[in-house]
Amino acid sequence: MEATQDLNERRLADAWAELQAHSNEGNALHADAYRLAFADPEFLLRRETRGIRLQLEMLKPDLAQRELGIENTVVVFGSARFREANDARELLAKAEITENEHAIRAATAMVRNAHYYDHAREFARIVARYSKQCPQADQLFICTGGGPGIMEAASRGAHDEGALNVGLNIALPHEQSANPYVSPELSFKFHYFALRKMHFMMRAKALVAFPGGFGTLDELFEVITLVQCRKSKPVPIVLFGSDYWKRLLNLEVLVEECTISPEDLELFKYVDDPQSAWEHIVQFYDLKV
Repeated sequence: MEATQDLNERRLADAWAELQAHSNEGNALHADAYRLAFADPEFLLRRETRGIRLQLEMLKPDLAQRELGIENTVVVFGSARFREANDARELLAKAEITENEHAIRAATAMVRNAHYYDHAREFARIVARYSKQCPQADQLFICTGGGPGIMEAASRGAHDEGALNVGLNIALPHEQSANPYVSPELSFKFHYFALRKMHFMMRAKALVAFPGGFGTLDELFEVITLVQCRKSKPVPIVLFGSDYWKRLLNLEVLVEECTISPEDLELFKYVDDPQSAWEHIVQFYDLKV
């Protein structure tokens, strides 16, 4: 039986080796009806096989996280454009030399918002330090979108403490890669936004949303909607940076116009420092710290 299994595994490896050889030699890969279906990119990328691709994006991160005991995550969202203070100041200095108004304005905003990078990093450190003392089943792991900015800061904070952290990256038209602080064995790349967002929620025990753009808003409101409609268990939803969020979103208007219930405003909490964000999660679950 073991010999048969070894033979099958070798045949599967041979199929992938053939594809790799084509790539290494710079040869175009032509359609080939005889190629094994799972090793046939032309077949897997057909419109009719989209369901298979969706299933694969569901399974790969799920199985990998299970194998490493990742069952509970704290998801951190936020702008990919924010930088730590030193980097932001360097960008501003370079922009001022060019006298480009747009570049100066963007770099000035980076300097102004650099404290959010520090706060995200410290918050992740707090979560990681707490988890060190917990049995594996109760540990909380930082999970981000895997990219730069706030995502990098949170990944970095977990990395500072020697903790595993999850990165759920997305393939975009412009160049993007995982930040260097995501645990390599938990660094995943998605094509489908829907599957990526599903994975954010599958293990989430809390969501902390730092200031961000359309992507952050999309992810935030999906979580709020899932909790509001009871399609997801209630989780603490933290809006970090009360001035930013209250300037951006006047959610009381929704109550005034009766498009949400007054109690829906209790689904989230504004905070302004990492310890307060953590204490809200601790109180929500009555954690022993």
